[in-house]
Amino acid sequence: MLTEQEKQALIDLANEARRRAYAPYSNYQVGAALRTKSGRLYTGCNVENAAYPHSMCAERVAIYKAVSDGEREFDVIVVATPNGGSPCGGCRQVMAEFGLDTIVLMADGEGRLVQETTVGGLLPFAFTPERLK
Repeated sequence: MLTEQEKQALIDLANEARRRAYAPYSNYQVGAALRTKSGRLYTGCNVENAAYPHSMCAERVAIYKAVSDGEREFDVIVVATPNGGSPCGGCRQVMAEFGLDTIVLMADGEGRLVQETTVGGLLPFAFTPERLK
């Protein structure tokens, strides 16, 4: 269970990451803050590219940073956008790879919590590693 203070600290961290976004094409800055079950924190921001398919979402940046450091179990991820938008389908699938019980907080650019759910809530009937067995 996350306290309100923990939620707000993570939201603030995601919004700080959002300010570093490279989004010259969409002008839609996104930041993410990920806390692993071991307590480590990772942030990410969206990085756009003139060849649009080569852009990368903030959520995936944070997750890939954590995985590259050996982390595989996540507690909570915050996604901060100007208007409290939700993760895209690709990010939902990447999040599902590491656990449907991960808490997902969606916040706006003013630091307000807009929605709280889990990865499983965002992606019901997810295709997970267990399906490959």
